[in-house]
Amino acid sequence: MIFNVQRYSTHDGPGIRTVVFLKGCSLRCTWCQNPESQSLAPDVLFDSRLCTPGCRECAIHFPHAVTSENNGIRIHREKLLVSDLCQIEQTCPGGALSVCGDETEMGSLMQQILRDTPFYQRTGGGVTLSGGEPFMHPQTVLALLQRCQQAGLHTAVESCLHVPWKYIAPSLGALDLLLADLKHVADKPFKRLTGGCAKRVMDNFRRLAAAGQKLTVRVPLIPDFNADRASIRQIVDFAANETGCEDIHFLPYHTLGINKYVLLGQPYLAPRQPLNDPDLLTFAEEYAIGKGLRVQLKG
Repeated sequence: MIFNVQRYSTHDGPGIRTVVFLKGCSLRCTWCQNPESQSLAPDVLFDSRLCTPGCRECAIHFPHAVTSENNGIRIHREKLLVSDLCQIEQTCPGGALSVCGDETEMGSLMQQILRDTPFYQRTGGGVTLSGGEPFMHPQTVLALLQRCQQAGLHTAVESCLHVPWKYIAPSLGALDLLLADLKHVADKPFKRLTGGCAKRVMDNFRRLAAAGQKLTVRVPLIPDFNADRASIRQIVDFAANETGCEDIHFLPYHTLGINKYVLLGQPYLAPRQPLNDPDLLTFAEEYAIGKGLRVQLKG
């Protein structure tokens, strides 16, 4: 289940890359910038700005799932049938309704990827699998990485590592670079804002280090979660001592994904203001460098 294929990316591994986004994630981070990636199933997006005034085509065709309310419409997504998803986009004349997520055949996907082979070759780029959490689809990830490797492409995966180790291990032989999130090393805050278990992530980092997997640690800096000096020290210490990484990226919190929650009809529970703390970023950079790590600060 793919929800996007992004070409000419320069922020998801070395060189120019094609990023394949797979749906499904085992975490529910309150600040997630791709909430449409969380469910394994397709999502229906509704942009009221594109809804044609007076048009009720969707309510006419899908009366069990769409109702008219307050001069507009309300989508009852839980009542939509699988068959509805194949038709709902075509029903909306203004393009206000769209479906995010599509089952894609491997051969077709590889054709899209290989289209930009000259750019990969010139820049040392390749393919990155992202999400969601790609390793929620272990067989698909393994098959896709192997196909890319056979084509001579550099391979990378972006992962939160919150999956069983048996989902990750089979792909290591076909994986050139892992871009892995290290959000926190304390279970209580991790559970509170992601719904997951920090120990699972940390154990997977240790197993990756033992396997000699090349990886970059990425740290999203989130207010009221880990954007403080004590948390940063703990995270950097773990990264430097137990992951085998050489590179760490700090990703300051931003709010560019807020509108996606509106489109999904979901509340946004994270802070409404981006992180603006230059002194904290300077501290994070200097502390990580002091631990022997190469550092990037990314917005």
